[in-house]
Amino acid sequence: MNTLPKLTVAANPKSGHRLFLLPFGKTLPAELPERKLWQQLLKRKNVKAEELAKAPLATDLPDGTRIALVMIDAGKSRFERLTAMRKATMLLLDETPKTLDIVPLGVDDDALADALYVALVNGVPLPQQKKKPAQALKEVTLPCRLAKADFCLALARANLLARELTVLPPNLLDPAHYRQRLRALAQEKKFAIDEYDFRKLKKMGAGAFCAVAQGSDDDGDGGGAAIVRLSWRPRKAARTIALVGKGICYDTGGHNLKPAKYMAGMHEDMAGSAVALAILCAAAELKLPVAIDCWLAIARNQLSPTAYAQGDIVTALDGATIEVVHTDAEGRMVLADTLALAAQQKPELMIDFATLTGSMTTALGARYSGVFASTDELAAQAVAAGKASGERVCVFPQDADYEPALDSKVADIKQCTLTGEADHILAARFLGRFVGKTPWLHMDLSAANCSGGLGAVATDTTGFGVSWGVALLRSWAETP
Repeated sequence: MNTLPKLTVAANPKSGHRLFLLPFGKTLPAELPERKLWQQLLKRKNVKAEELAKAPLATDLPDGTRIALVMIDAGKSRFERLTAMRKATMLLLDETPKTLDIVPLGVDDDALADALYVALVNGVPLPQQKKKPAQALKEVTLPCRLAKADFCLALARANLLARELTVLPPNLLDPAHYRQRLRALAQEKKFAIDEYDFRKLKKMGAGAFCAVAQGSDDDGDGGGAAIVRLSWRPRKAARTIALVGKGICYDTGGHNLKPAKYMAGMHEDMAGSAVALAILCAAAELKLPVAIDCWLAIARNQLSPTAYAQGDIVTALDGATIEVVHTDAEGRMVLADTLALAAQQKPELMIDFATLTGSMTTALGARYSGVFASTDELAAQAVAAGKASGERVCVFPQDADYEPALDSKVADIKQCTLTGEADHILAARFLGRFVGKTPWLHMDLSAANCSGGLGAVATDTTGFGVSWGVALLRSWAETP
């Protein structure tokens, strides 16, 4: 995995492209270098100074240095401020400089921290299988020490980890390779690790997970499928939480085969697991006082003679029987057993992350993700974490009167319906069967991939959920 740019404190940096952070106002600050040049540029483009809060500008100096301006409007939401910061930063990073200097002029440390995070998270190119790899940013300089620098570094590292894993092609991140990476990460971070492989899960009765994995069962191991638990236990943990992630490394749709248009990009169907893993890493680096079990449901949904089929009835880990209605609804199958396994440990809260339903994308597009909560208090915390992190979420209902659509004549519950109506809600109702009485949040990651980037992140693959999850954990850990 790539490393972040070096962070340097230098009072008068002169080596790199420069990003100036300006306070919101109708005029440019008097102390802005090359102020007259900027005034001429604004006049030529017929742009008012305050418009720099939404549409930053860049220009080149005679020595080849590029400089960019962005105004920080404290009246805007965090998402809007991060979006403006990303636009300004990419005006510089698109030229692949080695060094980026961030220069605050009359703005607070929160604005400087946002600028640092945006520079760090976008300064490292995602993995590409090319002869000539993209050039990474080598260094970010600040004019002074920043109290939030370590937080920015931890959060950027976590987001980058989630995105790097998510973009890997399916031949480089199949379940076996994924598990190898997890073992190496566990050793590096000193996480405890437990692997419930296909054979063990069959013996345990995890029929929902194994139904999906059996389509890759060439030699009795489900193609390397497993539920993997990574655990972190700080000494002064005040609370316990389970993070659960859908890790479908490739999704063909199974016997209900996806058309090519919708199968493209299905190596990113493990984004939920990458997000859960990244939150764990950030929490450990930040030493949050929360004991965490991170459960990753790792498998592939293949089309093969051994793959599960419409009409199959399988028995989940908790003993519930499930009627299979559509083999492309595999995510809720692997999550059912993973949630049931995690619930056995009786955490105080469970959060699962999954690129679960197309209907959530239909409902929200790719600029929000949908959240379901077991209580109104958790729903409010989820929305607050979205506002604080700049990763916006919308809470959806999961009232009990939706569930009769999942009634089965031959099993305890249907996996889904064929009509597709409100499938994101039905999926949540289905998953809720397997968490018992554990307080629970479910995030359907419709914003995992957003063309042109989203908020702080410039790549299509956004790592959405990492910043939100860290924000939620920080506030939840302090809740009585």
